[in-house]
Amino acid sequence: MLSLYDRIKSKKDNPEQNDQRELEIVNLIQSIRADLLFEAQTQNIDGQTKENLEKNVKQLLENYLRKSERFLPKEEKQGLIEQIVQDISGLGPLQPLLDNEDISEIMINGPKQVFIEKKGKLTLSSTKFINDSHVMNVIDKIIAPLGRRLDESSPKVDARLPDGSRINAIIPPLALNGPTVTIRKFQKDRLTINHLIQYKSLNREMANFLHTAVRGRMNVLVAGGTGSGKTTLLNILSSFIPKDERIVTIEDAAELTLNQPHVVSLETRPPNIEGKGEITIRDLVINSLRMRPDRIIVGEVRGGEALDMLQAMNTGHDGSLSTIHANTPRDVISRLETLILMSGYDLPMKAIRQQIASAVDLIVLQKRFSDGSRKITHVTLVEGMENETITLQDLFVFEEVTTYKNSKVSGRYVKVGAPPKINGHGWE
Repeated sequence: MLSLYDRIKSKKDNPEQNDQRELEIVNLIQSIRADLLFEAQTQNIDGQTKENLEKNVKQLLENYLRKSERFLPKEEKQGLIEQIVQDISGLGPLQPLLDNEDISEIMINGPKQVFIEKKGKLTLSSTKFINDSHVMNVIDKIIAPLGRRLDESSPKVDARLPDGSRINAIIPPLALNGPTVTIRKFQKDRLTINHLIQYKSLNREMANFLHTAVRGRMNVLVAGGTGSGKTTLLNILSSFIPKDERIVTIEDAAELTLNQPHVVSLETRPPNIEGKGEITIRDLVINSLRMRPDRIIVGEVRGGEALDMLQAMNTGHDGSLSTIHANTPRDVISRLETLILMSGYDLPMKAIRQQIASAVDLIVLQKRFSDGSRKITHVTLVEGMENETITLQDLFVFEEVTTYKNSKVSGRYVKVGAPPKINGHGWE
């Protein structure tokens, strides 16, 4: 249904008059909406069922229009009622996007530009907010129950929605376009390794090997770029851990959902308004070593905690899992070296590489392609040290062949090397 705003905008005759009418209508709707929201809150009509809420908002609107002697067409009335109900009971214009299961990410670049991702493709949606304050109200509604804040003294925040979706928000003066929000939605239907095979993200032989690698307590790093599906793959690999093991997960914003009965989930904490009380990933990794974990799963290694994670892998916590940003298996090694140098310890490069070579057993690289598909492109074994170089051996690779007819990326998975025995057992 086209709003009155859109219908006026689409008319070609008398553009100057239409612009004036458009502005008048938009201002009227904004004024009515603000007054109605205030009246709804004073009458405390939130917390009702959606049907009762719509009925009460409709009555408030009719009373308001009658008293103010204003008029709105039927279509605009219904649209305004829906907007106000969404603002009271949900997250305003954001709610329909969150409810749409086909949408995997939402990106708000200021009030008038909202992009969405469907099936790996970004598109500009028709969703709009009224102004910066409207966006800020939605953000506050998300983060207030979590004890987080967003203002000039703390202009960026990471949080999560009740369903587990991850949200990052940043506001002026850091964000020049206005309040900017990025939401990575939580999949309600949990993916399994069979889904990845169905989506051609890997083949059955690779899946069998990864299953045995995790159960055989190999230390695995899942690597890839932003949006490549690292956390999703980490979640799937975590499902292979036996149910009789104690698992400690460590994340900035909790996204992992494990079905095992013995899982302890830890989450970082930002500093308070005085700049104190921050708990980092590194703090939690160190603390987890005192919690008698069989497995440690770190959502993402991106700082000095890399050294503590590697030391844990080297001191009896085999089978640990984590993700890291990198574009190739060799880049994983280089990035780990850089992160360890960030830990503050003055270690020689040879000692750092020895730590990496003895701790990390397997690198699983995932890539997001131009057609939106995500595939595991490398399963690489860390063999050890040769002189001062860490040696890597590709076990499986994806050989890409692009079909330009429909812009779909296709190819085949190739077993390059002979996968090792894992804890003395075969894997096929």
